[in-house]
Amino acid sequence: MKNFIKTNISQDSLALLLVNAPVALSMLIGDEFIIQVANPQMLQLWGKPAEVIGSKLTDALPELEGQPFMEILSNVKKTGDPYRGYKQLAYIVRDGNTEECYFDFIYTPIYNDDETEIIGISIVATEVTEQVLAERKVSETKYKFENLIKESDYPIAIYKGKDFIIDLANDKMLKTWGKDDSVIGKRIEEGIPELVGQSFIGLLKNVYESGKTYSAKEDRADLVVDGKLQTFYYNFSYQPLKNNKGEVYAIANIAVDVTDVVLTKKRLQENEERYKNLADSLPIIIWTADKNGNIDYYNKKWYDYTGFEGTDSREDAASKLLHPDDYKKAISLWKTSQKNKQGYEIEYQFRNRTKENSYEWFLGRAVPIKDENGEVIQWIGTCTEINEFKQFQQQKDNFLGIASHELKTPLTSLKLYSQFLEKNLRKQDDDKNADVAMKMDEQINKLTSLVNDLLDVTKIQNGKILLNRSEFDFDELVHEVVEEQQMSTRHRIYVDAESIGTITGDRNRISQVMTNLISNAIKYSPDSDKIQITTKLTEEGCAHFAVKDYGIGIPEDKKDKVFEQYYRVSGSKEYTFPGLGLGLYISSEIIKRSGGRIFVNSVEGKGSEFCFEVPKTN
Repeated sequence: MKNFIKTNISQDSLALLLVNAPVALSMLIGDEFIIQVANPQMLQLWGKPAEVIGSKLTDALPELEGQPFMEILSNVKKTGDPYRGYKQLAYIVRDGNTEECYFDFIYTPIYNDDETEIIGISIVATEVTEQVLAERKVSETKYKFENLIKESDYPIAIYKGKDFIIDLANDKMLKTWGKDDSVIGKRIEEGIPELVGQSFIGLLKNVYESGKTYSAKEDRADLVVDGKLQTFYYNFSYQPLKNNKGEVYAIANIAVDVTDVVLTKKRLQENEERYKNLADSLPIIIWTADKNGNIDYYNKKWYDYTGFEGTDSREDAASKLLHPDDYKKAISLWKTSQKNKQGYEIEYQFRNRTKENSYEWFLGRAVPIKDENGEVIQWIGTCTEINEFKQFQQQKDNFLGIASHELKTPLTSLKLYSQFLEKNLRKQDDDKNADVAMKMDEQINKLTSLVNDLLDVTKIQNGKILLNRSEFDFDELVHEVVEEQQMSTRHRIYVDAESIGTITGDRNRISQVMTNLISNAIKYSPDSDKIQITTKLTEEGCAHFAVKDYGIGIPEDKKDKVFEQYYRVSGSKEYTFPGLGLGLYISSEIIKRSGGRIFVNSVEGKGSEFCFEVPKTN
């Protein structure tokens, strides 16, 4: 071959061949590896100019010091054994910058003419830096991908090829299957045999063939976990992975165990159905509404009573059902309740669809259901028929009215007789029996007061209580009431009065309220010996009257009830307080009808302060 080259190929042709070769070629001669030949490709690979030809390799490429190439060259020249390098790392200085490069190359010994001595080394090299970096990037990407899957918070698996080989599955997916990593590398039906006969393998085939992602929510899967077949529910997806030609080569499976959610929903549905059946069996109307008050449920009693269909809006249902006198009151109360995020209670009349122009009384209640932040998330309400109760109440009020009226006459007579008896006994100097007659008169006064309260209540219930308005001196009235009350009690009544002047109202009824508040203060402070009266003119131009005692006080949860009809404040077991529980109710109605307001401030065990305010001009 050498003789053939020497005989048949000219030096110019050989030089042209080296220059035009598609690979980098060079020849190093002697023990110092003088660069005898280096084609342009090799010079470009080294990043050096043609002037390096004729120089020692270490002078031309000093960066090779400390790298393995010089030692490899020496070994090839010494042994005559060619050396092949694949993707070999080399640091080459190009344009003044040291670059990390990779090469495929071969070092081959060059012999003299008689092939008895190695005189140099020929080098054939190809730079593969881009290939190595690309492979590294692919490897890093694959590592990151696999690591991402392994570290994911969700169960993930990769099924490779049309046989769906389990190529990768993180610990969470293995736990989901109830398997260990021995299933990796197996076909899915071999690794998880219980899936055979279920829909999943068929779905994988469809995804592989169509190239389209499949997703499912709350899908059932029967898996052998902990040695027994169990039912689970998953949100999952099968996503095709495609190569650069758009061909599916694998399928990624991501799953989320929603078994607890599904079972909870089923239990809730069962409970909801059970509660609906219970609600339908109750003799009262039950409804629910969303946080904005939009009705979303009525029980069977509602439809039976009203004959309505569907769930009308609150306003529509109210306009169809409620008595005209109750409609505005009900809607106003609902809006106030909604604004304040508080429940309500109301008595109103429902149209009776079986009797024309007939209405029946119902008690309506509603309570808001709130979250941990105090925001309303739902409303629940009831409507209970109280028509019979209202009839009984009316009969009771009628009876009380009649009875009270009938009692007035004999009480008046008894009072005259007791006063006459006392006067005659005093004339006969029979003071002992005269005192008895006087006590009898005092008890008659108390009984008369109770009867008057009952009469007032019946008047209020029937809307017949009338206020005789006139101008009167408020300060003078306070003085009269306090003086009268002071005469009948051991308590010392202190007055801190600002000048109010003349107001317009029912003097007798305002006097009744003042007397009632002072009497209550005396009654409910048996261990105290003082009462404090305060009057002032408010910024709104109202006369303010307050009675403060230092008695038993009122519990916080009972303060709103003291103005209700027949409500009585309970004392300790050492004290019982007489009365019907009507005084504060009557007082509150008088003040309301006078255009004012009545309220109480109290601390249990420390006393109470009852106050009312009425406008000066009414």
